[in-house]
Amino acid sequence: MKTIMHSANTRGHADHGWLNAHHSFSFAGYYNPDRMNFGVLRVLNDDIVSGGMGFGMHPHDNMEIITIPLRGDLEHKDSMGNVGRIKNGEIQVMSAGTGVFHSEYNPNKDQDTNLLQIWLFPNKRNVEPRYDEISIADYHKKNELYQVVSPDPDDQGAWIHQDAWFFLGDFDKGARTDYTLRKEGNGVYLFVLEGSVLVNGQSLEKRDAVGVSETDTIAVEAAEDTRFLLMDVPMST
Repeated sequence: MKTIMHSANTRGHADHGWLNAHHSFSFAGYYNPDRMNFGVLRVLNDDIVSGGMGFGMHPHDNMEIITIPLRGDLEHKDSMGNVGRIKNGEIQVMSAGTGVFHSEYNPNKDQDTNLLQIWLFPNKRNVEPRYDEISIADYHKKNELYQVVSPDPDDQGAWIHQDAWFFLGDFDKGARTDYTLRKEGNGVYLFVLEGSVLVNGQSLEKRDAVGVSETDTIAVEAAEDTRFLLMDVPMST
């Protein structure tokens, strides 16, 4: 088993005034050769966007992009003609494929928006670009992991072009689970949203993360009431 710890205070940080961003991996002006990716997980940005502000039209290609709002709303527009607004309890996915332009804005001028934006390398290049947004509120289960992303269009949650599975956990203090990885050769990257959790006995606080690979299972226990995101991803890019 291999374990890598990423404490919250070791993340890259950029405060642009309208955007306060923390980067778990090298991104934009933050470069750390030891923090380029975890397997196919290339970007995990924890962004706070000021009211009425956002990202103008910009391009992407050959990347699976997952956006999870934690607080507030986010408005999306893209070159495929999609216009949508997502909030906490919903999730957005975009397969950039052969290339797409999109913008993201906080439509509420009186409050900020906190979101996670996650990029994965795809397992298929140059696919036709696609966009989807779904509600995940009905999937919520207390003290159990609930799936929000998978490779299968017929499975629960949003689907992406990668053998990756995302789960959210909302655990009361003392609740625990033993998670079995979905595919041989995958690893788990667990990111704490609120509270604190023990992963294989190692303590993590809010916005800490741990990557675990070369194992079949991991043990997760809530040290206090906690919420976290678990990403089961291929380790080979």
